[in-house]
Amino acid sequence: MDSTSESSNVTTKTNYPALYTLVVVFFFWGFFAAGNSVFIPFCKNFFHLDQFQSQLIDFAFYTAYYFGSLFLFLFSSYKGFDLVSNWGFKKSIVFGLLFSALGAGVMIWAVQEGIYVALLVGLFVVALGFSLQQIAANPLAILLGNPKTGASRVNLAGGVNSFGTTIGPLIVAFLLFGTTQAINDEQIQHLSLGKMSLLYGGVGILFIIAAALFYFSKNVPAGIEREAMEKPKKAIITLLVMTALLIISFGSVFKTYSSDAALEVVALEQKLNRSVLTENALDSNEIVHLSESQELEDLKTQIKELKDPIEYQRMIWLGLGLISVLGCLFYAYNKSSKNSSGWGAMQYPQLVLGMVAILMYTGAEVGIGSNLGELLKLEEFGGMHSSEIAPYISMYWGSLMIGRWAGAVSVFNLSQRQRTLALILVPMIAFLVVIGVNSLAGNNMEPLYYYSGCVLLQVFFSFLSKDKAARTLLLFSVFGILSIVVGLLTDGMIAIYAFLAGGLACSIMWPAIFNLAIIGLGKYTAQGSSFLIMMILGAGILPPLQGKVADILGIHNSYFIVLLCFIYLLVFAIIVKKVLLKQNIVIDRID
Repeated sequence: MDSTSESSNVTTKTNYPALYTLVVVFFFWGFFAAGNSVFIPFCKNFFHLDQFQSQLIDFAFYTAYYFGSLFLFLFSSYKGFDLVSNWGFKKSIVFGLLFSALGAGVMIWAVQEGIYVALLVGLFVVALGFSLQQIAANPLAILLGNPKTGASRVNLAGGVNSFGTTIGPLIVAFLLFGTTQAINDEQIQHLSLGKMSLLYGGVGILFIIAAALFYFSKNVPAGIEREAMEKPKKAIITLLVMTALLIISFGSVFKTYSSDAALEVVALEQKLNRSVLTENALDSNEIVHLSESQELEDLKTQIKELKDPIEYQRMIWLGLGLISVLGCLFYAYNKSSKNSSGWGAMQYPQLVLGMVAILMYTGAEVGIGSNLGELLKLEEFGGMHSSEIAPYISMYWGSLMIGRWAGAVSVFNLSQRQRTLALILVPMIAFLVVIGVNSLAGNNMEPLYYYSGCVLLQVFFSFLSKDKAARTLLLFSVFGILSIVVGLLTDGMIAIYAFLAGGLACSIMWPAIFNLAIIGLGKYTAQGSSFLIMMILGAGILPPLQGKVADILGIHNSYFIVLLCFIYLLVFAIIVKKVLLKQNIVIDRID
């Protein structure tokens, strides 16, 4: 069937059963992503990992988006047509759901066997399915009813996605720790991952049910569009070189963990742990105690002398990985500005700069949440156990929901007075939802009541932004910079509130960056969108980089990585306006 006949299969009446099914898919994207923030500190203790190794959960999950999108782009370029459009959005969603169900099956086996690497593989496969779903889901949401109300359906799905990020940490924490709120990190090593099998089994079944509903539904439009695709050879080469450099960089880091020096460090650390337990069990014989204490100090010195060079070597390789990505993108920016032939969508500077912006944005958003659990273990941040951090993780991801619910206000046809009232009330209602679901889960939310002041600050910035993309990105980048600076310079609840407010800053950046990056691309808009999805890679490489910085400088100081991300986003918001003006693109609607 040709593209015209397929595309015309658009109902003016919203297909609510299909929409509700699609909304469930959006929910689980958020559920998995935010649930990882609780799973990371658990795995660190359960599998005896350092902070970098624990962050490989994010690495596996988010690099899958990159490799999935890259494979689809390369295959589509080879075939000369867009693979997802040729399959149709409906069938692509089905394939993505089944692939994620396969990943859930791998994760069931991984948690039953207690194999960390297998767990990472399972997460990677789940997210590969998510990447295919995400590419197809937004246009499918528009096809499920009147195109004029398509944006409201996308925003509805995005709001439900954010709700998934709010309750995901609570459910994962309950399955890992039960109702006990005082499980220390040593006790975690003796817990079982068994209940996680129930979670992944249930999720896998839901994926299959959702796929069946989509496949057998006659009301869901196929969304097939067959259109010739230009092969951007220079962009392909650049992306392949970037991928190769990334593999070399991270592969070199992984290799250091099996080196003789690293294995010796592990053996000495195990000896140190045994010695600490022995010392704690000693009686009050002071002479013996002093002798044992000196032995511990000598052991710590020996570990430090061996470990420091390895840590700095890993840091260099991780830094080179990030530099490789940035270098390749800015190479494309420079070369395409001189000769646009063969670059496809990358010939547009706003897109390439926007790719870096998405890289930084996703790195900041995920880095804050994924490292938050380790931060809260510090005495100056409350000295919490992994079993006690769920409400804070939930509030962080709930902060994104608060901002996105506020951002959805403009979808509705409201008078100025109604809009003003909604911009104040909707974020506060969302805040109460986060407080409410945590209270129902038995968490003490009293320490977070005053966080409502940060929510009001977000409301203030929302009024200043006036729904203009460039202005929104600029203002919320400033908001993010101020939040992280306060967090770095303080400790206790002030710093916790500041880092949580980073979620409020991130909440409505994605659509602003996306809009600024693809405006003016014309026939390259779909290809540009695919490139931007690839840059979710930032969530896979920046949190592990922050984790390695944490291993060297401490978890609190590691948040300067997030600060650098927000600084770039501010620079992008300023520069992109000038780039668009040079192309004679009208920016009245974005600034």
